[in-house]
Amino acid sequence: MDVIAAPSPNFDARTAPPSILVLHYTGMKSGEEAIARLRDPDARVSAHYVVEEDGRTFSLVAEERRAWHAGVSFWRGRRNVNGDSIGIEIVNPGHEWGYRAFPEAQVAAVTELVADIRTRWAIEDRDIVGHADVAPARKEDPGELFPWKRLAEAGHGLWAEAPSAPGAPIGEGEAGAAVFALQAGFTRLGYDLPPSGEFDADTAAVVRAFQRHWRPERVDGMADGETRARLIALLRLAG
Repeated sequence: MDVIAAPSPNFDARTAPPSILVLHYTGMKSGEEAIARLRDPDARVSAHYVVEEDGRTFSLVAEERRAWHAGVSFWRGRRNVNGDSIGIEIVNPGHEWGYRAFPEAQVAAVTELVADIRTRWAIEDRDIVGHADVAPARKEDPGELFPWKRLAEAGHGLWAEAPSAPGAPIGEGEAGAAVFALQAGFTRLGYDLPPSGEFDADTAAVVRAFQRHWRPERVDGMADGETRARLIALLRLAG
C-alpha cells in the first residue's frame, strides 16, 4: 500500500519482534497537529503510522524499531508493550475535543494497513487491541465509535455476540465468587486484572475498556449480562 514518509526521531531498539497491534486515536484538534507532536523530539512520543480522516497513511517509525506510543501498558502477560507492538494512530479529536465517527475512507485505510502489517509479522487476532485495552485506567482510545466489528469481519481481530447471560449487573463495591470469575475471565483474555473477588476501580476500568471494544452500546463499567456473555464468547474464540 502507499504510505507517506514523515520520519520521527522518537524511537529506539526493539526488545522483541512485534506481536501486538495497538490502535489509538490521536486525541488532538487536527491530524497536522498530531503528526507534528509525534515528530517533536521534545515530546518523546511517536507511533509507527498515522491514518488521516481522508485515508492518507503516514509512516513515522520503521516497524523494526520501537515507537513510543503505549506508555505504561500490559497485554497477555507482556508489560510495557511498546517493545513488541506496532502502534497506529487514527486521526480523531477524541473524547476531549469532539469525538466523532471514523470516516469510511479512514476505516478502509486502517483495515488495509492492518492487513499489510500482518503479512510481515505474526500477530494473532486476539492481539489486535486498543490503547484502552492495554492501559484501561489511563486511556479511552480508539473508543466505542471505532468499528471493531467491521475490522474483525475483514479478518483482523476478534468479535463475538451472544445472548445476554442471566443475573443482575455486577458493579463497583460488590464482592464474591461472581466477581472473582469475572476478573479471571478478563485476565485470561489479556487484561492486567489479577482476581481478588472485589469489584474495585481497576475492575471497573477494565470493564469500560472491554465495553468500548466489544460491547460499545453500553460503556458504564457495569458488568451486565451482555458484557459477561460477550466475554465468555470471546474466550471461546481465543482458545
